[in-house]
Amino acid sequence: MSALGEFLQSRRSKVRPDEVGLQPGRDRRVSGLRREEVALLANVSVDYYVRLEQGRAGNPSTAVLAAVADALRLNQTERDHLRQLACSAPPAVPPKTAVRPQLRAMIEAMHDLPAIVVDRLSNVLAWNAAALEVVAAFEDGAERNLARQYFLDPSAREYYADWQTVAQDAVALLRRASAEYADDTELTALVAELRAASPDFDRFWTSNDVQNRSHCPKVLNHPTAGQLTFTLESLQLPGDDGQHVITYTPADPATAAWLSRSHSPFAVS
Repeated sequence: MSALGEFLQSRRSKVRPDEVGLQPGRDRRVSGLRREEVALLANVSVDYYVRLEQGRAGNPSTAVLAAVADALRLNQTERDHLRQLACSAPPAVPPKTAVRPQLRAMIEAMHDLPAIVVDRLSNVLAWNAAALEVVAAFEDGAERNLARQYFLDPSAREYYADWQTVAQDAVALLRRASAEYADDTELTALVAELRAASPDFDRFWTSNDVQNRSHCPKVLNHPTAGQLTFTLESLQLPGDDGQHVITYTPADPATAAWLSRSHSPFAVS
């Protein structure tokens, strides 16, 4: 099945008939909506919707995709993902670019604010010294891909108090990236590696959830400081290569106090 078909099938499995004004009926063999029910709600023929799920519908119009999105009760991130999956010619993978010196200087100036720069595949490209205290000891050869860190480092499940949410979000971000640049060989290799190595990653990947979270809470079980609480902010940078800055803002006085007295002199990678 195509990526588009997998996504549509996963979304209709999450919608109950009574949520969209339909009678559940008896002897249902599928969870969620049947194909014919989605077709009815989207005002398209059953044959067309079946071909859409099978990847045989050509280039569906914006109006059709919007109607299907309405029928499946998609949020804005899911709607964007649907449009990208339906594109017949995904854009070429942009070349990698270096982190600008000005951006490095900016995160260096964040004295009590852990900050990293990552790309669309969650590769960590730059960091400040506060991030070495909180995210990972990158200078000592620590894993520099956040998805690998979450799923392949056994200590991650203890370190991240909300590990399942953290891990699911990481997979959802990679799912979104997979639709933006469908021919990204580096992403394909990363996903294949993690699906083979981690049953949890494989389970989250097959759920087809997508995410574009710009901020969220983060609770860490630090080995020396105890529990630290942050609010993460993700700031998208201009350009097509997906770089963005992630900052960890202390969410309580104890976390702020620990950071202010514990970090070493700051230097970017």
